[in-house]
Amino acid sequence: MRYLSEILFFMIFSRNLQPSSILAAVCHFSFVVQNDRIHDTTAAQARGGKDIQGIRWDRLSITREKYRQTRIEQYKNYENIPLSGEGSEKQCKTTDKRGLYYEFRRNSRSVKSTILHFQLRNLVWAATKHDVYLVSRFSVLHWSSLTCTKSEVFNASGHIAPSEKHPGSLLEGFTQTQVSTLAVKNKLLVAGGFQGELICKFLDRPGVSYCTRTTYDDNAITNAIEIYTSRSGALHFIASNNDCGVRDFDMEKFQQSKHFPFPWPVNHTSLSPDSKLLIIVGDHPDGLLVDPRSGKTVASLRGHLDFSFASAWHPDGLTLATGNQDKTCRIWDVRNLSKSVAALKGNLGAIRSIRYTSDGRFMAMAEPADFVHVFDVESGYEKEQEIDFFGEISGMSFSPDTESLFIGVWDRTYSSLLEFGRRREFSYLDSIV
Repeated sequence: MRYLSEILFFMIFSRNLQPSSILAAVCHFSFVVQNDRIHDTTAAQARGGKDIQGIRWDRLSITREKYRQTRIEQYKNYENIPLSGEGSEKQCKTTDKRGLYYEFRRNSRSVKSTILHFQLRNLVWAATKHDVYLVSRFSVLHWSSLTCTKSEVFNASGHIAPSEKHPGSLLEGFTQTQVSTLAVKNKLLVAGGFQGELICKFLDRPGVSYCTRTTYDDNAITNAIEIYTSRSGALHFIASNNDCGVRDFDMEKFQQSKHFPFPWPVNHTSLSPDSKLLIIVGDHPDGLLVDPRSGKTVASLRGHLDFSFASAWHPDGLTLATGNQDKTCRIWDVRNLSKSVAALKGNLGAIRSIRYTSDGRFMAMAEPADFVHVFDVESGYEKEQEIDFFGEISGMSFSPDTESLFIGVWDRTYSSLLEFGRRREFSYLDSIV
């Protein structure tokens, strides 16, 4: 074992491996030397000193700290505009990283979270503090953190067809759908596919309710889905596509209600809490604020240096956030959009997912791998908790009641679902969450 360890050590520090390969080598070697099944990690075990992912650093010839340093130095952030990450660093604020807002609860190894597109990381959604939906290869799964059991919602590797008849629904359905994005809210689950497919399932009904294709364009991938309730009380969702279109679907009538074209592929959209403004970000450094009724641009968001893939509204409707491949998340105030009010920096790469808690107290931003940052909004984003692990991030989600934070980790050996619980002042609350 010592010989294998020394080979691994040489491979890492001779820099013959790319970052993802290094991680795979470390994880594979750790798996081999353990010579047994890698189990889940509980909060009690983590408090006792066990690595939350079960990596046996004591059996490797490299410390966790040294590997972290190497990982940061060697990870290659994907950029569409060269050197955008370097150019943005000087604008970022310094934060206090000593916050502890969410405590580790469990790492569930039986939940194999996966991704299919390296830029799209919205594949994990919490419906309650115990119920999570995620993508694992061709399957959309439900995970109960209360019973530690999983079940398959549907499998897209075969044929999926709607069990209900609605005008405009593709009754023939789809075969071998590659799920690129996912959203779950108000008992509705919508999965988007690489060929513009949309699969809609109500979680309290059997079968799939509605199937449609946004476009037959060659560049049709569905990049993001947002589910919302209209001011009339009807359930809707918005699909953002690579064909430069944003489409609104009315799930009361089961039909498309709006279609707005834009000059570039749209990677993400977010509707304001009052439904009066829509954030549009995509393959352009500038973001847009759009009137969701007419599709007309109200204002531009200028400051990012690369393409954006994430956006979110604070519940107060006055603040919004955008995440970009320039390694920053920018915070904007709708009352003065001449420039962002803050730029928050990642460690490794692009900010590919952003979430606010429903009470507006915290904002989380996820990098492509290894880091999720949870910011204290009340501190003006000056205090944060940095959640540090190893692996690509398939998605993250706060539960609607803010009590849980789930993070999907994609890796050949250590793929899993990380669960964190909101830290409270009184420990007795731990017994009921």
